[in-house]
Amino acid sequence: MPALKTRAFQWSALALLSVSVWLAGCGSQGATAPSEGAALAGSISGALHFYTSQPDTDANKLVQAFKAKYPGVQVDVFRSGTEEVIARLNTEAQAGSLGADVMLLADAPTFEALKKKDLLMPYQPPGSNQIPQVLVDPDHMYTPTKMIPVGIIVNTKQFPDPSGVDWKTLIDPANRGKVVTPSALYSGAAAYTVGVFRNQSDLGWSYFQHLKNNDVMTVKGNGDVVKRVATGERPLGIIVDFMAFRAKDQGSPVAFVYPKSGVPVITEPVAIAKQSRNPAAAKAFVDFILSDEGQKLETSLGYMPIRPEIQPPAGRPSPSDLKVLSAPTEQLAAERDQDKKEWSALFGN
Repeated sequence: MPALKTRAFQWSALALLSVSVWLAGCGSQGATAPSEGAALAGSISGALHFYTSQPDTDANKLVQAFKAKYPGVQVDVFRSGTEEVIARLNTEAQAGSLGADVMLLADAPTFEALKKKDLLMPYQPPGSNQIPQVLVDPDHMYTPTKMIPVGIIVNTKQFPDPSGVDWKTLIDPANRGKVVTPSALYSGAAAYTVGVFRNQSDLGWSYFQHLKNNDVMTVKGNGDVVKRVATGERPLGIIVDFMAFRAKDQGSPVAFVYPKSGVPVITEPVAIAKQSRNPAAAKAFVDFILSDEGQKLETSLGYMPIRPEIQPPAGRPSPSDLKVLSAPTEQLAAERDQDKKEWSALFGN
């Protein structure tokens, strides 16, 4: 597979690009205008089936905040890793009916695959024009909700000065047996990272072969990575940033490093199922996540908001200071199954 040159984008540059892309996107056929009914809490009611890969605590806080505004909606939550949620959705689609009304999952390539299968409803929520438009699906089938960089969690007892830690640190023979990573067969963030890395000229698929040779430990999800690093069993790990900061705030001897060579960033998009049984409530849910209240809730939970006018959590870098590793979303979606097959062949889980 040809490697792409490592690409970095600046948040300010995205904001500048957004205007022209948004103008083009506004003309997309089939985009649903924000419904007036979604703004009227009293008119929104009934059951809403919410599928997500968010941590349980975060998903529950989101649902509670939404229900405080829309008390007539009963939200049923199915939570698992992105890849397991997708497996369930695919099974339901084959049976002829999705159980989900709305989905909040790790990354854009995941939704590109669902979009290709014609499982999503077009919807352009209020406030989406404030999102850098290079991150927005031009067909409005899904909408990014936050920025979640993937980097390195470090046990500070074993690495008191983690400032020099970078991706190559994890494959250094001196750190053999010290690294842990979530599985790309479970974690959407891990699957995204695999796809992005294999399309970087200075990383590529060989990076994961080097990890394997360096006796990396693969675990199910990001929560398992935190536990292994916090205890010192494996003092280096690949992880989403908010979970590392959360562990540090709770007293664990860890730090998070945004590698200077660049970081993949997932945007945890939200989308409405084409066959939603309660589209009004689903639209209200999407609207809430993108609203000022919803974005500030995400920030309070430790996430970088997707809307650049909302301040990120205290102590985090500005998105404009990050070097972001990327690859075309459609390409990442097309390669996902192959990525997982090769991951399974290399690591077994």
